[in-house]
Amino acid sequence: MAFKFLSRGSMKGEKVGMANNLRASMTPGSILRILMRFFQLIMGIVVIGLYAQDLNRAHKAGVKYDSKWMYATITGTLAAFWAIVCMLPLVKAWFLFGIDFIVFILYIAAFGIFGKMYIKEDPEGNGGIKRMKNAVWILLTNMILWFITFVYGAVVFWKYWKGRTTFTSRAPNHPSMSHA
Repeated sequence: MAFKFLSRGSMKGEKVGMANNLRASMTPGSILRILMRFFQLIMGIVVIGLYAQDLNRAHKAGVKYDSKWMYATITGTLAAFWAIVCMLPLVKAWFLFGIDFIVFILYIAAFGIFGKMYIKEDPEGNGGIKRMKNAVWILLTNMILWFITFVYGAVVFWKYWKGRTTFTSRAPNHPSMSHA
């Protein structure tokens, strides 16, 4: 009698519970969030590739690194790392939306630095300048992506904290309790 739950297979069902829970939590919103973070990761890697090759060239030539290129490479690295962290299923990235804001600000600065240097520059057949002009637009794209996730995180955070709960005594009365 004490082991009746075994005949119903409840233990078997509990084992698959985690897989079902993960599948149930994959809403269209969470899939969109993961895709956005994946795109941020890819774009961060693109920034690293675009700016690190000049740092590598300077290293091979024995020339001092340019701090602007180091800044862009570090920004891309931080962004890629944070995008990976935010893609993990148990991480509530909206709770840490401030980090998205910091990455957004870092990309604003990088866009400002390189935009001032290269947007009006005429490449005149120079492949390096052409690459840097394209890199400026990659920085702008990253800036927009990080702004979107920052705003989304801030909205979700605000809704979460403004939500009614029984612990904050802002919960609505239960329908069955309102008549008592």
